[in-house]
Formats: sequence, C-alpha cells, structure tokens
Amino acid sequence: MQLAIFKRNQVLCLAFLTSTVFAFNTSQAQTAYPPVETKPANTTYKPAFAGQTRIGGVKTKTPLNFTLINKSLDHPWGICLLPDGRFLISEKMGTMAIVTADGKTVKKITGLPAVVPAGQGGLLDVNIDPQFTTNRMVYWDYSEQTPEGTLLAVAKGKLAADESKIENIQVIYRATPAYKGTLQFGSRIVFDKRGNLFITTGERSGMDIRMQAQDLKSALGKVIHITKTGKAVAGGPFAKTPGARPEIYAYGLRSPEGLAINPATGELWESEFGPRGGDEINIIRAGKNYGWPVVTYGIEYSGQKVGDAIQQKDGVQQPVYYWDPVVSPAGIVFYNSNVIPEWKGNLFVGGLSSTHIARLVLKGNKVVGEERLLQDEKERFRALAVGKDGALYAITDSGKFYRISKK
Repeated sequence: MQLAIFKRNQVLCLAFLTSTVFAFNTSQAQTAYPPVETKPANTTYKPAFAGQTRIGGVKTKTPLNFTLINKSLDHPWGICLLPDGRFLISEKMGTMAIVTADGKTVKKITGLPAVVPAGQGGLLDVNIDPQFTTNRMVYWDYSEQTPEGTLLAVAKGKLAADESKIENIQVIYRATPAYKGTLQFGSRIVFDKRGNLFITTGERSGMDIRMQAQDLKSALGKVIHITKTGKAVAGGPFAKTPGARPEIYAYGLRSPEGLAINPATGELWESEFGPRGGDEINIIRAGKNYGWPVVTYGIEYSGQKVGDAIQQKDGVQQPVYYWDPVVSPAGIVFYNSNVIPEWKGNLFVGGLSSTHIARLVLKGNKVVGEERLLQDEKERFRALAVGKDGALYAITDSGKFYRISKK
C-alpha cells in the first residue's frame, strides 16, 4: 500500500514538474504547439544549441483575412514599398511593375538592360533610394551575360515622371568572376542607415566554384557593402587585408535570397538555402565567416556528405535558426507595424519548395516560435513586404500577389 502511494506521488510529482516546465517554456518561448515540421530530417546532425531548429509552434490569435489580389504578374522576384503605398515589383523576364495595395497593376516599366532569365537568373531584386521622394532613384540587380559567362550586376537609374521607364541607367557593380552557369546569383538589396547598399551574392552552385565563398579575392558567396556609386564603403572589415576585396562585408554564404535589417536592433539578418537540409537564418556581422561549403547542416543533393560533414567550427558563425528538411527560404521581412500587435518584431520568411510563409517569433536574437501561413495555397513565395496599411504582402513565382490583413 505504501509502495503504491509512493509511486502515485512520484507520478504526480513528475506530472507537476512536466507541466511546470511546459508552462515555463510556453511563457518564455510563446509556444503552445508541437513544432510545425513533422517530416524526418535528412541528417542526424545535432544543433549547436537548444532551439536552433524545430522550435515549438505558435498560432496567430488575431483574426486574419487572406486575399489573392492579383494573379497576373510576370514571374515576380523582388518587391519594395513606394512612399505613396504602392509597390514596385521586379519581374524575372526583365520588366518591373507598379502595383497598388489592392492589387491593380498601374504601370509597366520596360527598357531595362538585358537579363539572362534562364535557371535562377533574370531580373532579381529591386529597392528604392532612401531619398526616393526627392531623387526618384531605383536600384536593382540581375544576371548579365559576359563572354566569360554570367554574373550578378547591380544597376541604378531614375524613375521617369510617367513611371514607364528608368532613365540614365548605370551599372555600378559586378560580382566577379563570371561563371558558365545559371544558378545561385543571390541576391537582395538593402540600404543601411547611411544610404549605402548591402547586396548578397550567391556562390553559383558548381562544385568547381563553390569554394570561392571562402575566398576574399572573389565576390561570390558574400555580403557586399558598397556606396551608391558602387565603391567599397570605407572602413570595411577587409579594407586592410592584402589581396581581399574591400567591399566584402561577410563571407561563406551559399545562396542568400533574403536580407533585412531588424528595426529593433539595427542588425542585418539573412536567409540562405542549404542543399538538402541546412537552410539558415543568420545575423550578418562585419568580417564574419558563415561557413559554406566547409560548415553546413545540410548534405549534397546526391545524399553524400558536404566536405567533411562539419557543423560547428571555431571562427565560423552559427545560424540563428536552421531547417532540415529544407523550406527553401527566399525573401524575408520584419513586421514593424502596430496593426497586428502580436506580430510586432516577428520575422517572416518566404518559402519556395515548402510553399508557405514562415512566421518566426523572436526573443532577442533567438527564435522562440514558428508558424506556417498560406500553406494550403501551394505557392512558391518569393518575396515579402509590409504595406503602409500594416498588412503583409507576398509575391509568388506563379505571378500571384497576396495580402494578409487583420479582419
């Protein structure tokens, strides 16, 4: 009898401790659901710290409207908010469109430099100058053909008064060397607080070139920091390193298709494709090495290990968060509106192969909850933006434009 009572007390004690820990985790991590990822991982690799992958799930409590507002964009790739609340959207085949917040395409911009739209190339990201209201300057990047192969080029020009063309176009930067391939160009464009440009570049995928992500003489697999004229920003982390490119801000990246500044901290965040597994969210800091292709949580598409199958190494930055299996993270955006208060400070990530938008709840620099949005649409979400109305906007590879808003 005493033994039965003792065992019963043990069970009650264990249940109390378990519920206490769960309640603590719920309040700290804001999670009340199992991880949203239920598929088996490609690897048995272990995370470097708790919560680095498969964090607990969350669900938005605010009632939402999910609205398809346009379904005829031409392979959109990048999106930025114009001062009047409309959106400037780049289209992979070489055009741009100006679209209203209700989804109406009002302008088509043509006459841009020729792009190579094969593979993952084309007209890629677009952003406007912080002083756009006075100078009307637009910046974009694209895959350019050269005799040596293709490369990522960055251009700028002035949006004409009738909004039908870009005037006085100049190419301000080329990420060399060129390569005979059509994969993994990058690329996103973000302005720092001084009006300089951060640009992500891919390492172009090939086994014969990927190691250049670790090479400070190459512009591939990097975050580049340049002025509006294409020069290296003064005082860069490698400005005094012999042989290094002075415009390199960070290195060791594979296919970085998302870039955004956290408005709460001013830090630069990046999303990056792994191969099979190892998709990452990173905080990009000056002079740091992010590992590829030496350090990764992924494996080759063939199933073989990448290099020596290293996940953690001294001197190499760990991702804030990673996915295995992949979500194929593309554009990212921080939600910085008060319209949906529970989203304030959250990071939203467009998923391509995963066909959903990931909402990552942050506490400091840690992911403490994950939610999937619009997964029933089965679309490849390429880029995201927050509108002046506080809604989240998303473009897809198939040409659709969604608005997620408060009811």
